[in-house]
Amino acid sequence: MPCGEDWLSHPLGIVQGFFAQNGVSPDWEKKVIEYFKEKLKENNAPKWVPSLNEVPLHYLKPNSFVKFRCMIQDMFDPEFYMGVYETVNQNTKARVLHFGKYRDIAECGPQQELDLNSPRSTTLERQTFYCVPVPGESTWVKEAYVNANQARVSPSTSYTPSRHKRSYEDDEDMDLQPHKQKDQHAGARQAGSAGGLQWCGEPKRLETEASTGQQLSSLNFSSPFDLNFPLPGEKGPACLVKVYEDWEGFKVNDVLELYGVLSVDPVLSIMGNDERDASALLDPMECTDTAEEQRVHSPPASLVPRIHVILAQKLQHINPLLPACLNKEESRTCKFVSAFMSELSPVRAELLGFLTHALLGDSLAAEYLILHLISTVYTRRDVLPLGKFTVNLSGCPRNSTFTEHLYRIIQHLVPASFRLQMTIENMNHLKFTPHKDYTANRLVSGLLQLPNNTSLFIDETLLEQGQLDTPGVHNVTALSNLITWQKVDYDFSYHQMEFPCSINVLITSEGRSLLPAVEDDFVEMRKNDPQSITADDLHQLLVVARFLSLSAGQTTLSRERWLRAKQLESLRRNRLQQQKCVNGNEL
Repeated sequence: MPCGEDWLSHPLGIVQGFFAQNGVSPDWEKKVIEYFKEKLKENNAPKWVPSLNEVPLHYLKPNSFVKFRCMIQDMFDPEFYMGVYETVNQNTKARVLHFGKYRDIAECGPQQELDLNSPRSTTLERQTFYCVPVPGESTWVKEAYVNANQARVSPSTSYTPSRHKRSYEDDEDMDLQPHKQKDQHAGARQAGSAGGLQWCGEPKRLETEASTGQQLSSLNFSSPFDLNFPLPGEKGPACLVKVYEDWEGFKVNDVLELYGVLSVDPVLSIMGNDERDASALLDPMECTDTAEEQRVHSPPASLVPRIHVILAQKLQHINPLLPACLNKEESRTCKFVSAFMSELSPVRAELLGFLTHALLGDSLAAEYLILHLISTVYTRRDVLPLGKFTVNLSGCPRNSTFTEHLYRIIQHLVPASFRLQMTIENMNHLKFTPHKDYTANRLVSGLLQLPNNTSLFIDETLLEQGQLDTPGVHNVTALSNLITWQKVDYDFSYHQMEFPCSINVLITSEGRSLLPAVEDDFVEMRKNDPQSITADDLHQLLVVARFLSLSAGQTTLSRERWLRAKQLESLRRNRLQQQKCVNGNEL
């Protein structure tokens, strides 16, 4: 390995060293962050850090240094934790200061007791994100990250776990033996959201998290725990991510790469009745959370691990074949971009031929599909998203595997995608827009809670006659708003909140799509003067010219590309007019 294993297997030991050297001075926290930043710059060191995306949770060592590629699905309320606390040796009366940062459980050594009244104790604030793996991440992306990662963690070689993966029933069984767990952990629990420290029962256990106070035995685990993934069939761990610095810069749906300390202590899942009762006696207001909220915000650590973040960064993209940062100022990035752009013309020609074949010889559709695949919302003017490029491929055969094969091709070309089969049943029963559950105090996800640059493949060829009920109408409206305005309205019961996005929508249909696609700007052209061009026509032509130039590796618009864009638009409009004559009942 490029560097010693201590910082990977025992990061809290590194943190302890800086804390011991600097005491309560805030400098120790900055030094910890700088230390791990420098470590990750050494000889591809990030590839040696085990990833929760690739390594099963029960193979990872508790309190080890890990990474996680994820999307912020929800943000919980800020919570208070014990930044610094003091213990007293019962025999020698010696006092020792400890740090609570990057921990859920503050350990007390043998014969040590927590001094709750110590003037040197401090209470600090941290933010909790509920994070899920990137929705719709393509298989080739996952495989590329796995192949690039050099951390080989297995129970038979590098680490033999003392903790095994447990089912919900196992967690419930463990709660029937709380005394056995109490013997394994020292410390006392801290609860409360008002900044004060509260001793809740047994003095030998201290949890630094301040917003939880549940008893597992009161929860019903007869049904699977809902990990709140936006898309069905998703796999991978969900994590409670504890962020200590600069959390104001993150928002829901951001894609992050996190480095931090893995916390899977079983005591996070178990709390005895005596602790709950003691907490209620000290401050009844601290126990007003509903059982559902406790279940959601403090799930079993074996199912939803905690990551205490040391380093975090937003990802501009998740394509493992590109540099992580596409900042033009960086010389390395400039060299990559210039070399890549110089090779685009032959690559484009090859891709055009391939897509033409995939689209049954339709070269015009292949041209527009390329422009669609590279499109993105690059800016907004008031409510108008500039750069959106929704495409409707009509004339697709029904009751065939054509759209399924086409989607598989799309999956191999984009880092993240999802195929929405637009049937009456799906439209009426699936939940498209996220909504706030005030009972559990969480954002319940929906199909359209997707990170930017996700490809949404809407297959209308499966749509048959039927009746849309109220949820179905709302879902169609949500899709229309996404396509037209590139936004999703999240339902907060008392109000709607707009979340801007940049989602590439590709629609396949037999006739014209029921949804508003690109060609709708031209259906109602001025009938008296078909040659006239409106503001919408000009905008559409500029967008086509822009992406046509970029697809050929050009950052400026040449006359040749402008003429080609006009030609493509003319061919497309003529085809739409022909379709209007053939399928007049669709308008």
